[in-house]
Amino acid sequence: MEHLFTPWRMAYILSDKQAGCIFCDMLEGDDREMLIIRRGRLAFLVLNRYPYNNGHFMAVPYRHVDTLEALTPEEVAEVMDLLALGLAALRRTMQPEGFNIGANLGKAAGAGVKDHFHMHVVPRWNGDTNFMSLLAETRVIPQTLDETYLMLRAVLDEHPGRLSEKPETGD
Repeated sequence: MEHLFTPWRMAYILSDKQAGCIFCDMLEGDDREMLIIRRGRLAFLVLNRYPYNNGHFMAVPYRHVDTLEALTPEEVAEVMDLLALGLAALRRTMQPEGFNIGANLGKAAGAGVKDHFHMHVVPRWNGDTNFMSLLAETRVIPQTLDETYLMLRAVLDEHPGRLSEKPETGD
């Protein structure tokens, strides 16, 4: 069994959090500054400011609810559609060899933001963990968040629909 070790995250998990909701608050800011890579009608995609790996993003409903079952069927569908769109963008730009996809529901499950449901996508490559993470509690991310934002945003902006759809040729 392989493990994704992220000991540096514990400091974030145990730290004092800002008042209010980071996801609700970021919707009022500039997309680039907030790292929002796509807005939908009911949900959005945002890069994780404290990534497990390069390209780590989250799909977040606009509505502030704490559980998956509290979402409407339409919200669930859009969260999943946005996840698929983000996966396709990562495949086109970074060619990951796999993904971890999931949600941490509740403090006991490791949720850093426990009162606004969101799903994580962490791109993975064979051998993407190394001694730095375990011995130095330092994660090596080969690209800045701004570079990742610009790369993914460019692909998503070129394709207003699903990335699996063929672009119109004008014929």
